[in-house]
Amino acid sequence: MKKRGKWIVGILIFLIAIISLCYYEVYISYNKITENNYSIENKKISKDINLVIISDLHDNELGEKNKELIDKINSLSPDIILVVGDVVNSDSANSHIVTNLMKDLCKNHKVFYSLGNTDKDYIESGTSDLVKELKDVGVTVLDNEYKDIKINGNNIRIGGMYAYAFGLNGNNDVDKETMEEGVYDFLTDFQNTDNYKIMMAHRPDSFIFGNASKIWDVDLVVSGHTHGGQVRVPFKGGLYVGDQGWFPKYDKGLFDLNKIKILITSGLGSGKQKVPRFNNPPEVVNLKISTQLSN
Repeated sequence: MKKRGKWIVGILIFLIAIISLCYYEVYISYNKITENNYSIENKKISKDINLVIISDLHDNELGEKNKELIDKINSLSPDIILVVGDVVNSDSANSHIVTNLMKDLCKNHKVFYSLGNTDKDYIESGTSDLVKELKDVGVTVLDNEYKDIKINGNNIRIGGMYAYAFGLNGNNDVDKETMEEGVYDFLTDFQNTDNYKIMMAHRPDSFIFGNASKIWDVDLVVSGHTHGGQVRVPFKGGLYVGDQGWFPKYDKGLFDLNKIKILITSGLGSGKQKVPRFNNPPEVVNLKISTQLSN
């Protein structure tokens, strides 16, 4: 009996340790901000640009009313901030968490915003006019729109879109006739510049699938949506992304895909998912774009 009792106690201690570890990994995946840094070189850039990129807040509050998040972003001294959608949930009671955050960030920074799927669902629910509320606190919202701006002497074109950059014709070709209305013309107009071109597209699959990355002349696509695979498996990466399946290739990070560089952030939270974020801390991305040095 003594040996059996020790064995049972050992099993219980092991189970408690596993449960505690799982709880901790879920907790930090919603509360412990991590910073990830990337760099890009491009011949169109004459002086360094520092971007901060966030997405997929899903009404999460990090620190006291997102003060920790605001302090982290401010500490990075961004030239501009890109917010790539899904900051509210489709069933959010209001947009106060998001608008308060954006109002604070707009005090010292230029903030650009593109819509994600839960943003669109929230707007369609009629709860409130999210786009107007964001604009009222100083955010530049881009939905099938772009702005030409100058940053540190560099000419930059920033666009925002939610639609797919290819047609829904079975082969996912870039086909004006099967693309969502206006998208082909928008992208054609967007790429017609010598400026450095950044497209905010909440869903990275908008440029990953089909031949979009071969056709469209975009320097950088910035996305969220994947939540980094929601569950991060050690040494393997994201577990599952709806558009890509199990162990997706494009879960988070900076990728070269034909003509385009695609940066995917795992975001800052998640809505009502089947499983919680795990081993997947909220992410703030710091991207440095600098001039391309000749070899």
